[in-house]
Amino acid sequence: MQTLIVQLRSALQALTPLEVIAVVSGVTYVLLILRRQRWGWVAGALSSSIYVLLSARARLPMQSVLQCYYVVMAVYGWISWTRNAELQGGRIFRWPARRHLYAVVLIFVASLLSARFLARATGAAWPLLDSLSTWTSFVATWLVARSVLENWFYWICADVIMVFLFARQGYPFTAGLFLSYMIFSCFGFYAWLRRLRRQRE
Repeated sequence: MQTLIVQLRSALQALTPLEVIAVVSGVTYVLLILRRQRWGWVAGALSSSIYVLLSARARLPMQSVLQCYYVVMAVYGWISWTRNAELQGGRIFRWPARRHLYAVVLIFVASLLSARFLARATGAAWPLLDSLSTWTSFVATWLVARSVLENWFYWICADVIMVFLFARQGYPFTAGLFLSYMIFSCFGFYAWLRRLRRQRE
């Protein structure tokens, strides 16, 4: 117990204002997206902009690239959700199993290729896991922006990996953020599923 307290105190001392802002805006993003409110994309853009820097400092280059992608997708997500709300009343969609199979194969192939490159050309700490979580998140973000229900499953898989990565690289509160994301993703799935069922009725 005393060791845990010491570790927590050390983590608090290492916590930077940037990480605090990134964590708070990241949680805000998930909560707003869960409720289908487009302002979540603004909070997500702020969080991701900060994590570009933090990921680079943690020697997780693929995570840094991913965060840049998030910033771009925040703009696309805002536009896509605005159009969806105006033309389709905020509808939620589903992908057939075949599309998910293609997506999973694409994720694994891209992860193996980028991990091989990172292992040879950079000082990446965890090239395969970094790549796997990154490509999974790429697909998940696209699915969120397109209002596809199954995005939450992709997020759960990516978050499990990122909890491990950031904890091992000395960012315990960021690891905690991704743990909360994983929990929120479960609630998000059921919230969107209920909305989808109401659409069908």
